[in-house]
Amino acid sequence: MQLTPNVRAFLLSCFSILIMHMCGAQPLHKPGELTHQDTLRGTINPERSWWDVQRYDISVTPDYATKTIKGNVDLGFKVLAIAGTMQIDLQEPMNLDKAVLNGQSISFHREGNVFHLLITQNLPVNSLQKLSLAFSGKPVEAVRPPWDGGWIWAKDKNGNPWMSVACQGLGASVWYPCKDHQSDEPNQGASLTMTVPSDLVAVGNGRLKNTLPQNNGTTTYYWEVKNPINNYNIIPYIGKYVSWKENFSGEKGSLDCEYWVLQEDLDAAKLQFQQVKPMLQCFEHWFGPYPFYEDGYKLVESPHLGMEHQSAVAYGNKFKNGYLGRDLSGTGWGLKWDFIIIHESGHEWFGNNITSNDIADMWIHEGFTNYSETIYTECQNGLAAANEYLAGIRKGIRNDIPIVGIYGVNKEGSGDMYPKSANMIHYIRQIIGDDEKFRNLLRNLNKDYYHSTTSSAEIEHYISKYTGKDLSKLFDQYLRTTKIPQLQFGFSSGILSYRWRNTVPGFDLPVKVKLDGADTWLQPTTDWKTFKTPAGKLEADKNFYIETRGME
Repeated sequence: MQLTPNVRAFLLSCFSILIMHMCGAQPLHKPGELTHQDTLRGTINPERSWWDVQRYDISVTPDYATKTIKGNVDLGFKVLAIAGTMQIDLQEPMNLDKAVLNGQSISFHREGNVFHLLITQNLPVNSLQKLSLAFSGKPVEAVRPPWDGGWIWAKDKNGNPWMSVACQGLGASVWYPCKDHQSDEPNQGASLTMTVPSDLVAVGNGRLKNTLPQNNGTTTYYWEVKNPINNYNIIPYIGKYVSWKENFSGEKGSLDCEYWVLQEDLDAAKLQFQQVKPMLQCFEHWFGPYPFYEDGYKLVESPHLGMEHQSAVAYGNKFKNGYLGRDLSGTGWGLKWDFIIIHESGHEWFGNNITSNDIADMWIHEGFTNYSETIYTECQNGLAAANEYLAGIRKGIRNDIPIVGIYGVNKEGSGDMYPKSANMIHYIRQIIGDDEKFRNLLRNLNKDYYHSTTSSAEIEHYISKYTGKDLSKLFDQYLRTTKIPQLQFGFSSGILSYRWRNTVPGFDLPVKVKLDGADTWLQPTTDWKTFKTPAGKLEADKNFYIETRGME
Protein backbone atom coordinates (compact mmCIF):
# COMPACT_ATOMS: atom_id res chain seq x y z
CA MET A 1 0.00 0.00 0.00
CA GLN A 2 1.35 3.43 -0.96
CA LEU A 3 1.15 5.88 1.96
CA THR A 4 0.57 9.56 1.34
CA PRO A 5 3.10 12.02 2.85
CA ASN A 6 0.52 13.13 5.43
CA VAL A 7 -0.15 9.56 6.53
CA ARG A 8 3.57 8.81 6.75
CA ALA A 9 4.09 11.93 8.86
CA PHE A 10 1.22 10.95 11.15
CA LEU A 11 2.56 7.41 11.66
CA LEU A 12 6.05 8.74 12.35
CA SER A 13 4.62 11.15 14.91
CA CYS A 14 2.76 8.28 16.62
CA PHE A 15 5.93 6.18 16.66
CA SER A 16 7.95 9.03 18.15
CA ILE A 17 5.39 9.58 20.90
CA LEU A 18 5.36 5.84 21.66
CA ILE A 19 9.15 5.73 21.86
CA MET A 20 9.33 8.77 24.14
CA HIS A 21 6.73 7.12 26.35
CA MET A 22 8.68 3.88 26.52
CA CYS A 23 12.05 5.51 27.08
CA GLY A 24 11.23 6.22 30.73
CA ALA A 25 12.50 4.11 33.59
CA GLN A 26 10.44 1.20 34.86
CA PRO A 27 7.94 2.26 37.55
CA LEU A 28 7.62 0.35 40.81
CA HIS A 29 3.93 1.29 41.15
CA LYS A 30 1.00 1.82 38.85
CA PRO A 31 0.41 5.36 37.54
CA GLY A 32 -1.55 7.43 40.03
CA GLU A 33 -1.20 4.94 42.87
CA LEU A 34 1.07 5.78 45.79
CA THR A 35 1.64 3.42 48.70
CA HIS A 36 3.60 3.16 51.92
CA GLN A 37 6.12 1.06 49.97
CA ASP A 38 6.73 4.02 47.66
CA THR A 39 7.44 6.22 50.68
CA LEU A 40 9.83 3.64 52.13
CA ARG A 41 11.68 3.51 48.82
CA GLY A 42 11.60 7.21 47.99
CA THR A 43 12.33 8.87 51.35
CA ILE A 44 15.49 9.23 53.39
CA ASN A 45 13.77 8.25 56.63
CA PRO A 46 15.37 7.80 60.10
CA GLU A 47 16.34 4.21 59.21
CA ARG A 48 18.38 5.51 56.28
CA SER A 49 19.64 8.90 57.40
CA TRP A 50 22.06 7.72 60.11
CA TRP A 51 24.37 5.88 57.70
CA ASP A 52 26.12 6.74 54.43
CA VAL A 53 27.08 4.10 51.86
CA GLN A 54 30.81 3.94 51.15
CA ARG A 55 31.15 0.81 49.02
CA TYR A 56 29.33 -2.21 47.60
CA ASP A 57 31.14 -5.50 47.05
CA ILE A 58 28.58 -7.71 45.33
CA SER A 59 28.98 -11.37 44.46
CA VAL A 60 26.33 -13.29 42.52
CA THR A 61 25.90 -16.77 41.05
CA PRO A 62 22.98 -17.12 38.62
CA ASP A 63 21.30 -20.41 37.72
CA TYR A 64 19.95 -20.08 34.21
CA ALA A 65 17.90 -23.29 34.37
CA THR A 66 15.90 -22.29 37.44
CA LYS A 67 16.09 -18.50 36.88
CA THR A 68 17.39 -18.05 40.41
CA ILE A 69 20.37 -16.23 41.86
CA LYS A 70 22.28 -16.30 45.12
CA GLY A 71 25.01 -14.11 46.43
CA ASN A 72 26.40 -11.77 49.04
CA VAL A 73 26.83 -8.02 49.45
CA ASP A 74 29.51 -6.54 51.68
CA LEU A 75 28.12 -3.08 52.32
CA GLY A 76 30.63 -0.56 53.66
CA PHE A 77 29.07 2.42 55.38
CA LYS A 78 29.93 5.41 57.52
CA VAL A 79 28.03 6.04 60.75
CA LEU A 80 26.58 9.58 60.76
CA ALA A 81 24.53 9.39 63.96
CA ILE A 82 23.67 6.98 66.75
CA ALA A 83 22.56 3.74 65.19
CA GLY A 84 19.09 2.28 65.41
CA THR A 85 17.03 0.25 63.01
CA MET A 86 18.51 0.03 59.50
CA GLN A 87 16.41 -0.22 56.34
CA ILE A 88 17.79 -2.48 53.63
CA ASP A 89 15.91 -2.65 50.33
CA LEU A 90 15.38 -5.99 48.59
CA GLN A 91 12.28 -6.46 46.50
CA GLU A 92 9.97 -9.41 46.63
CA PRO A 93 10.29 -12.27 45.91
CA MET A 94 14.03 -12.03 46.67
CA ASN A 95 15.05 -13.11 50.17
CA LEU A 96 17.54 -11.73 52.66
CA ASP A 97 19.03 -14.87 54.19
CA LYS A 98 21.50 -13.49 56.70
CA ALA A 99 22.90 -10.21 57.98
CA VAL A 100 26.22 -10.04 59.84
CA LEU A 101 27.85 -6.98 61.43
CA ASN A 102 31.21 -7.22 63.21
CA GLY A 103 30.93 -11.00 63.35
CA GLN A 104 27.48 -10.93 64.92
CA SER A 105 24.27 -12.01 63.23
CA ILE A 106 21.60 -9.32 63.13
CA SER A 107 17.90 -10.00 63.51
CA PHE A 108 15.55 -8.49 60.94
CA HIS A 109 11.97 -8.58 59.74
CA ARG A 110 10.43 -7.99 56.35
CA GLU A 111 7.97 -5.30 55.28
CA GLY A 112 7.20 -5.84 51.63
CA ASN A 113 10.21 -4.72 49.62
CA VAL A 114 12.32 -3.68 52.61
CA PHE A 115 13.97 -5.37 55.55
CA HIS A 116 14.33 -3.68 58.94
CA LEU A 117 17.58 -4.67 60.65
CA LEU A 118 17.85 -4.24 64.41
CA ILE A 119 21.24 -2.71 65.22
CA THR A 120 22.06 -3.38 68.88
CA GLN A 121 25.81 -2.78 68.68
CA ASN A 122 27.40 0.52 69.70
CA LEU A 123 28.61 2.04 66.44
CA PRO A 124 30.73 5.16 67.03
CA VAL A 125 29.77 8.20 64.98
CA ASN A 126 32.13 8.70 62.01
CA SER A 127 33.30 5.08 62.21
CA LEU A 128 33.45 2.92 59.10
CA GLN A 129 31.54 -0.36 59.25
CA LYS A 130 30.95 -3.35 57.00
CA LEU A 131 27.65 -5.22 56.87
CA SER A 132 27.55 -8.61 55.16
CA LEU A 133 24.22 -9.51 53.53
CA ALA A 134 23.48 -12.95 52.05
CA PHE A 135 20.62 -13.07 49.54
CA SER A 136 18.91 -15.58 47.26
CA GLY A 137 15.75 -16.14 45.28
CA LYS A 138 14.05 -15.84 41.94
CA PRO A 139 14.22 -12.15 41.00
CA VAL A 140 11.51 -10.40 39.04
CA GLU A 141 12.05 -11.28 35.40
CA ALA A 142 12.18 -8.56 32.80
CA VAL A 143 9.90 -9.80 30.02
CA ARG A 144 10.23 -6.75 27.76
CA PRO A 145 13.43 -5.05 28.89
CA PRO A 146 14.22 -2.23 29.18
CA TRP A 147 10.51 -1.22 29.19
CA ASP A 148 10.00 -3.40 32.24
CA GLY A 149 12.71 -4.16 34.76
CA GLY A 150 14.32 -7.16 36.37
CA TRP A 151 16.73 -9.97 35.63
CA ILE A 152 16.97 -10.93 31.96
CA TRP A 153 17.14 -14.63 31.05
CA ALA A 154 17.58 -14.53 27.27
CA LYS A 155 19.29 -16.60 24.57
CA ASP A 156 21.54 -15.47 21.76
CA LYS A 157 21.00 -16.41 18.10
CA ASN A 158 22.69 -19.76 18.68
CA GLY A 159 20.62 -20.68 21.71
CA ASN A 160 23.29 -19.90 24.31
CA PRO A 161 22.31 -18.35 27.66
CA TRP A 162 22.50 -14.56 27.69
CA MET A 163 21.84 -12.83 30.99
CA SER A 164 21.75 -9.27 32.27
CA VAL A 165 19.65 -6.84 34.32
CA ALA A 166 17.70 -3.67 33.52
CA CYS A 167 16.46 -1.89 36.62
CA GLN A 168 16.47 1.91 36.33
CA GLY A 169 13.40 3.24 38.13
CA LEU A 170 12.41 -0.21 39.36
CA GLY A 171 15.62 -0.17 41.35
CA ALA A 172 18.73 -2.23 41.99
CA SER A 173 16.98 -3.82 44.97
CA VAL A 174 15.09 -5.93 42.43
CA TRP A 175 18.11 -8.27 42.59
CA TYR A 176 20.56 -7.32 45.37
CA PRO A 177 20.17 -5.79 48.85
CA CYS A 178 21.18 -2.15 49.06
CA LYS A 179 20.18 1.35 50.07
CA ASP A 180 18.09 1.88 46.97
CA HIS A 181 17.99 5.66 46.74
CA GLN A 182 19.72 7.84 44.14
CA SER A 183 21.00 10.32 46.72
CA ASP A 184 23.44 7.84 48.31
CA GLU A 185 26.10 6.51 45.98
CA PRO A 186 29.06 4.44 47.22
CA ASN A 187 31.82 7.04 47.67
CA GLN A 188 34.56 4.43 47.33
CA GLY A 189 33.15 2.59 44.35
CA ALA A 190 31.95 -0.96 43.97
CA SER A 191 32.92 -4.41 42.79
CA LEU A 192 30.89 -7.11 41.06
CA THR A 193 32.00 -10.74 41.25
CA MET A 194 30.12 -13.19 39.02
CA THR A 195 30.48 -16.97 39.01
CA VAL A 196 29.19 -18.42 35.74
CA PRO A 197 29.53 -21.57 33.61
CA SER A 198 33.02 -21.69 32.13
CA ASP A 199 31.73 -21.59 28.53
CA LEU A 200 30.30 -18.12 29.24
CA VAL A 201 31.96 -14.78 29.96
CA ALA A 202 30.85 -12.31 32.65
CA VAL A 203 31.30 -8.57 32.08
CA GLY A 204 30.75 -5.84 34.67
CA ASN A 205 31.36 -2.16 35.28
CA GLY A 206 34.85 -0.73 35.47
CA ARG A 207 37.87 -2.95 34.99
CA LEU A 208 38.37 -6.71 35.03
CA LYS A 209 40.62 -7.41 38.01
CA ASN A 210 40.70 -11.19 38.07
CA THR A 211 39.42 -14.31 36.34
CA LEU A 212 39.48 -17.49 38.44
CA PRO A 213 38.49 -20.94 37.08
CA GLN A 214 36.74 -23.10 39.68
CA ASN A 215 36.79 -26.89 40.04
CA ASN A 216 33.09 -27.34 39.26
CA GLY A 217 32.96 -26.14 35.66
CA THR A 218 32.44 -22.50 36.53
CA THR A 219 34.62 -19.41 36.33
CA THR A 220 34.58 -16.38 38.60
CA TYR A 221 35.03 -12.89 37.12
CA TYR A 222 35.90 -9.96 39.39
CA TRP A 223 35.20 -6.40 38.11
CA GLU A 224 35.78 -3.18 40.03
CA VAL A 225 34.66 0.46 39.79
CA LYS A 226 36.78 3.10 41.51
CA ASN A 227 34.28 5.95 41.21
CA PRO A 228 30.90 6.56 42.86
CA ILE A 229 28.15 4.84 40.89
CA ASN A 230 24.34 4.78 40.83
CA ASN A 231 22.89 1.57 42.26
CA TYR A 232 20.94 0.83 39.09
CA ASN A 233 24.11 1.11 37.01
CA ILE A 234 25.86 -1.86 38.63
CA ILE A 235 24.97 -4.53 36.09
CA PRO A 236 26.09 -8.06 35.15
CA TYR A 237 26.36 -9.08 31.49
CA ILE A 238 26.79 -12.82 30.98
CA GLY A 239 27.06 -14.52 27.60
CA LYS A 240 29.33 -15.74 24.80
CA TYR A 241 31.31 -12.51 24.70
CA VAL A 242 34.44 -11.58 22.80
CA SER A 243 36.17 -8.23 23.09
CA TRP A 244 38.66 -5.78 21.66
CA LYS A 245 40.24 -2.57 22.91
CA GLU A 246 41.38 0.80 21.67
CA ASN A 247 42.58 4.03 23.24
CA PHE A 248 41.07 7.47 22.92
CA SER A 249 43.37 10.46 23.35
CA GLY A 250 41.22 12.71 25.50
CA GLU A 251 41.38 15.78 27.70
CA LYS A 252 42.69 13.81 30.69
CA GLY A 253 45.07 11.61 28.73
CA SER A 254 44.58 8.15 27.28
CA LEU A 255 41.12 6.69 27.87
CA ASP A 256 40.77 2.91 27.64
CA CYS A 257 37.84 1.90 25.44
CA GLU A 258 36.64 -1.71 25.51
CA TYR A 259 33.93 -3.38 23.47
CA TRP A 260 32.24 -6.64 24.45
CA VAL A 261 29.93 -8.28 21.92
CA LEU A 262 28.66 -11.72 20.97
CA GLN A 263 31.03 -13.63 18.72
CA GLU A 264 28.62 -13.64 15.77
CA ASP A 265 28.29 -9.83 15.91
CA LEU A 266 31.99 -9.02 16.03
CA ASP A 267 32.37 -7.75 12.45
CA ALA A 268 29.22 -5.61 12.56
CA ALA A 269 30.22 -4.19 15.95
CA LYS A 270 33.73 -3.24 14.83
CA LEU A 271 32.22 -1.23 12.00
CA GLN A 272 29.40 0.42 13.99
CA PHE A 273 31.48 1.21 17.06
CA GLN A 274 33.76 3.43 15.00
CA GLN A 275 31.30 6.12 16.07
CA VAL A 276 32.62 6.02 19.64
CA LYS A 277 35.74 8.15 19.17
CA PRO A 278 33.95 11.01 17.33
CA MET A 279 31.28 10.90 20.05
CA LEU A 280 33.88 11.13 22.83
CA GLN A 281 35.68 13.96 21.06
CA CYS A 282 32.43 15.90 20.62
CA PHE A 283 31.16 15.36 24.15
CA GLU A 284 34.47 16.14 25.82
CA HIS A 285 34.56 19.43 23.90
CA TRP A 286 31.04 20.35 24.97
CA PHE A 287 30.66 18.71 28.39
CA GLY A 288 34.21 18.42 29.71
CA PRO A 289 36.44 15.38 30.22
CA TYR A 290 34.85 11.95 30.30
CA PRO A 291 34.03 11.60 34.01
CA PHE A 292 35.36 8.08 34.63
CA TYR A 293 38.87 7.75 33.21
CA GLU A 294 39.85 5.52 36.16
CA ASP A 295 37.20 2.97 35.13
CA GLY A 296 37.48 3.28 31.36
CA TYR A 297 34.72 3.45 28.76
CA LYS A 298 32.93 0.32 27.65
CA LEU A 299 30.13 -0.68 25.27
CA VAL A 300 28.59 -4.07 26.04
CA GLU A 301 26.13 -5.79 23.72
CA SER A 302 22.96 -6.43 25.71
CA PRO A 303 19.82 -8.55 25.31
CA HIS A 304 17.76 -5.36 25.30
CA LEU A 305 17.85 -2.01 23.52
CA GLY A 306 20.22 -0.12 25.80
CA MET A 307 20.84 1.65 29.10
CA GLU A 308 23.37 4.09 30.56
CA HIS A 309 25.22 1.67 32.82
CA GLN A 310 28.25 3.62 34.03
CA SER A 311 31.52 2.61 32.32
CA ALA A 312 29.66 -0.38 30.80
CA VAL A 313 27.00 1.12 28.53
CA ALA A 314 24.40 -1.43 27.41
CA TYR A 315 24.07 -1.58 23.62
CA GLY A 316 21.30 -3.39 21.73
CA ASN A 317 20.53 -1.18 18.72
CA LYS A 318 21.24 -4.00 16.22
CA PHE A 319 24.23 -2.09 14.79
CA LYS A 320 21.99 0.34 12.96
CA ASN A 321 21.97 4.11 12.79
CA GLY A 322 18.99 5.94 14.24
CA TYR A 323 16.73 4.33 16.81
CA LEU A 324 16.56 0.73 15.55
CA GLY A 325 16.93 2.21 12.08
CA ARG A 326 14.39 5.01 12.56
CA ASP A 327 14.85 8.76 12.96
CA LEU A 328 12.90 10.07 15.95
CA SER A 329 13.13 13.62 14.63
CA GLY A 330 11.73 12.86 11.19
CA THR A 331 14.35 15.16 9.68
CA GLY A 332 16.86 12.62 8.40
CA TRP A 333 19.61 13.87 10.72
CA GLY A 334 18.85 11.16 13.27
CA LEU A 335 19.92 8.52 10.73
CA LYS A 336 23.44 9.90 10.58
CA TRP A 337 24.43 8.28 13.89
CA ASP A 338 23.60 5.41 16.22
CA PHE A 339 21.02 6.59 18.75
CA ILE A 340 22.06 4.20 21.55
CA ILE A 341 25.79 4.94 21.27
CA ILE A 342 25.17 8.68 21.39
CA HIS A 343 22.28 8.93 23.85
CA GLU A 344 23.36 6.34 26.40
CA SER A 345 26.97 7.55 26.33
CA GLY A 346 25.72 11.10 26.91
CA HIS A 347 24.42 9.84 30.24
CA GLU A 348 28.00 9.36 31.44
CA TRP A 349 28.01 13.13 31.90
CA PHE A 350 24.34 13.71 32.73
CA GLY A 351 22.90 10.98 34.93
CA ASN A 352 26.07 9.18 35.97
CA ASN A 353 28.41 12.09 36.69
CA ILE A 354 25.61 14.50 37.68
CA THR A 355 22.82 12.53 39.38
CA SER A 356 19.47 13.70 40.70
CA ASN A 357 18.83 13.05 44.39
CA ASP A 358 15.23 12.11 43.70
CA ILE A 359 13.79 10.35 40.69
CA ALA A 360 11.24 13.20 40.49
CA ASP A 361 14.08 15.33 39.07
CA MET A 362 15.08 12.89 36.35
CA TRP A 363 14.92 15.65 33.75
CA ILE A 364 18.47 16.46 34.87
CA HIS A 365 19.46 13.08 33.43
CA GLU A 366 17.18 12.86 30.43
CA GLY A 367 16.80 16.47 29.33
CA PHE A 368 20.52 17.20 29.05
CA THR A 369 21.20 13.77 27.57
CA ASN A 370 18.45 14.20 25.02
CA TYR A 371 20.09 17.53 24.17
CA SER A 372 23.39 15.68 23.69
CA GLU A 373 21.80 14.25 20.53
CA THR A 374 21.40 17.81 19.24
CA ILE A 375 24.99 18.58 20.27
CA TYR A 376 26.30 15.54 18.41
CA THR A 377 24.29 16.47 15.32
CA GLU A 378 25.94 19.89 15.50
CA CYS A 379 29.41 18.34 15.83
CA GLN A 380 28.80 16.20 12.76
CA ASN A 381 26.64 18.33 10.50
CA GLY A 382 26.58 21.89 11.80
CA LEU A 383 24.29 24.16 13.77
CA ALA A 384 21.50 24.38 11.21
CA ALA A 385 21.16 20.59 11.18
CA ALA A 386 21.18 20.52 14.99
CA ASN A 387 18.43 23.12 15.20
CA GLU A 388 16.36 21.18 12.70
CA TYR A 389 16.84 17.92 14.64
CA LEU A 390 15.87 19.57 17.93
CA ALA A 391 12.71 21.06 16.44
CA GLY A 392 11.87 17.69 14.90
CA ILE A 393 11.77 15.80 18.19
CA ARG A 394 9.00 18.10 19.46
CA LYS A 395 6.50 15.75 17.85
CA GLY A 396 7.22 13.41 20.76
CA ILE A 397 6.07 15.93 23.38
CA ARG A 398 2.74 14.93 24.92
CA ASN A 399 2.22 17.62 27.60
CA ASP A 400 0.31 15.04 29.63
CA ILE A 401 1.64 15.70 33.14
CA PRO A 402 4.45 17.92 34.49
CA ILE A 403 8.05 16.82 33.95
CA VAL A 404 8.96 17.13 37.63
CA GLY A 405 7.42 14.23 39.53
CA ILE A 406 6.34 13.79 43.15
CA TYR A 407 9.15 13.94 45.68
CA GLY A 408 9.82 11.30 48.30
CA VAL A 409 7.84 8.45 46.72
CA ASN A 410 10.13 7.29 43.89
CA LYS A 411 7.83 8.75 41.23
CA GLU A 412 9.14 10.34 38.08
CA GLY A 413 7.24 12.84 35.99
CA SER A 414 6.27 12.85 32.32
CA GLY A 415 8.28 11.19 29.58
CA ASP A 416 8.43 14.74 28.23
CA MET A 417 11.57 14.94 30.38
CA TYR A 418 13.33 13.89 27.16
CA PRO A 419 12.26 16.15 24.25
CA LYS A 420 10.55 18.95 26.16
CA SER A 421 13.43 19.41 28.61
CA ALA A 422 15.87 19.42 25.69
CA ASN A 423 13.85 22.17 24.02
CA MET A 424 13.85 24.10 27.30
CA ILE A 425 17.65 23.84 27.40
CA HIS A 426 17.76 25.09 23.81
CA TYR A 427 15.65 28.07 24.88
CA ILE A 428 18.27 28.83 27.54
CA ARG A 429 20.95 28.64 24.86
CA GLN A 430 19.09 31.25 22.80
CA ILE A 431 18.73 33.54 25.82
CA ILE A 432 22.45 33.27 26.55
CA GLY A 433 23.11 34.17 22.91
CA ASP A 434 26.74 33.10 23.05
CA ASP A 435 27.51 29.49 22.15
CA GLU A 436 30.92 29.57 23.83
CA LYS A 437 29.33 30.76 27.05
CA PHE A 438 26.64 28.09 26.70
CA ARG A 439 29.30 25.42 26.14
CA ASN A 440 31.10 26.55 29.26
CA LEU A 441 27.83 26.29 31.20
CA LEU A 442 27.62 22.59 30.28
CA ARG A 443 31.30 22.06 31.13
CA ASN A 444 31.03 23.94 34.41
CA LEU A 445 28.00 21.90 35.44
CA ASN A 446 30.03 18.72 35.01
CA LYS A 447 33.00 20.22 36.82
CA ASP A 448 31.13 21.73 39.76
CA TYR A 449 28.82 18.73 40.22
CA TYR A 450 31.53 16.18 39.49
CA HIS A 451 30.50 12.78 40.85
CA SER A 452 27.72 14.48 42.79
CA THR A 453 24.01 14.15 43.43
CA THR A 454 21.83 17.24 43.28
CA SER A 455 18.30 18.56 42.82
CA SER A 456 16.35 20.40 40.18
CA ALA A 457 16.14 23.44 42.46
CA GLU A 458 19.92 23.55 42.78
CA ILE A 459 20.52 23.15 39.04
CA GLU A 460 17.90 25.79 38.25
CA HIS A 461 19.56 28.26 40.64
CA TYR A 462 23.00 27.44 39.20
CA ILE A 463 21.89 28.13 35.63
CA SER A 464 20.13 31.37 36.56
CA LYS A 465 23.22 32.56 38.43
CA TYR A 466 25.50 31.61 35.55
CA THR A 467 23.41 33.42 32.95
CA GLY A 468 22.84 36.44 35.18
CA LYS A 469 19.12 36.17 34.47
CA ASP A 470 16.25 34.98 36.65
CA LEU A 471 15.04 31.93 34.73
CA SER A 472 12.72 30.67 37.46
CA LYS A 473 9.63 31.34 35.33
CA LEU A 474 11.09 29.38 32.44
CA PHE A 475 11.74 26.36 34.68
CA ASP A 476 8.30 26.63 36.28
CA GLN A 477 6.65 26.85 32.87
CA TYR A 478 8.36 23.95 31.17
CA LEU A 479 9.03 21.63 34.12
CA ARG A 480 5.95 22.15 36.29
CA THR A 481 3.10 22.83 33.87
CA THR A 482 1.82 21.21 30.70
CA LYS A 483 1.16 24.56 29.03
CA ILE A 484 2.96 25.66 25.89
CA PRO A 485 3.66 29.42 26.08
CA GLN A 486 1.62 31.31 23.52
CA LEU A 487 2.83 34.55 22.00
CA GLN A 488 -0.38 36.42 21.20
CA PHE A 489 -0.04 39.30 18.75
CA GLY A 490 -1.80 41.57 16.31
CA PHE A 491 -0.99 44.41 13.90
CA SER A 492 -2.89 47.67 13.63
CA SER A 493 -1.83 50.94 11.95
CA GLY A 494 1.91 50.16 12.10
CA ILE A 495 1.74 48.99 15.70
CA LEU A 496 2.48 45.44 16.85
CA SER A 497 0.67 44.48 20.05
CA TYR A 498 1.89 41.36 21.82
CA ARG A 499 1.87 39.49 25.12
CA TRP A 500 2.42 36.06 26.67
CA ARG A 501 -0.60 33.92 27.48
CA ASN A 502 -1.10 30.33 28.64
CA THR A 503 1.81 30.78 31.02
CA VAL A 504 2.65 30.82 34.71
CA PRO A 505 2.03 34.20 36.41
CA GLY A 506 4.81 36.69 35.73
CA PHE A 507 6.23 34.85 32.71
CA ASP A 508 8.39 37.43 30.92
CA LEU A 509 10.98 35.57 28.89
CA PRO A 510 12.41 37.18 25.77
CA VAL A 511 11.74 35.55 22.42
CA LYS A 512 13.16 35.98 18.94
CA VAL A 513 10.71 36.43 16.08
CA LYS A 514 10.84 37.29 12.44
CA LEU A 515 9.00 40.46 11.45
CA ASP A 516 8.59 40.34 7.69
CA GLY A 517 11.60 37.97 7.68
CA ALA A 518 13.88 40.14 9.83
CA ASP A 519 15.11 38.79 13.19
CA THR A 520 13.79 40.81 16.13
CA TRP A 521 13.90 40.17 19.88
CA LEU A 522 10.75 40.88 21.86
CA GLN A 523 10.41 41.04 25.63
CA PRO A 524 6.75 40.10 26.19
CA THR A 525 5.05 39.93 29.56
CA THR A 526 1.59 38.67 30.44
CA ASP A 527 0.36 42.25 29.89
CA TRP A 528 -0.03 43.79 26.47
CA LYS A 529 2.99 45.63 25.06
CA THR A 530 3.33 47.52 21.78
CA PHE A 531 6.06 47.87 19.20
CA LYS A 532 6.12 50.32 16.30
CA THR A 533 6.96 48.51 13.09
CA PRO A 534 6.03 48.65 9.40
CA ALA A 535 5.94 44.84 9.39
CA GLY A 536 2.70 42.99 8.86
CA LYS A 537 3.83 39.44 9.43
CA LEU A 538 5.24 37.76 12.56
CA GLU A 539 6.79 34.32 12.78
CA ALA A 540 8.31 32.77 15.90
CA ASP A 541 11.94 31.68 15.57
CA LYS A 542 11.96 27.88 15.29
CA ASN A 543 14.54 27.56 18.05
CA PHE A 544 11.85 28.42 20.62
CA TYR A 545 9.31 25.85 21.77
CA ILE A 546 6.30 28.18 21.85
CA GLU A 547 3.07 28.73 19.96
CA THR A 548 1.85 31.91 18.27
CA ARG A 549 -1.74 33.08 18.32
CA GLY A 550 -3.55 35.98 16.73
CA MET A 551 -5.55 38.49 18.75
CA GLU A 552 -9.06 37.40 19.67
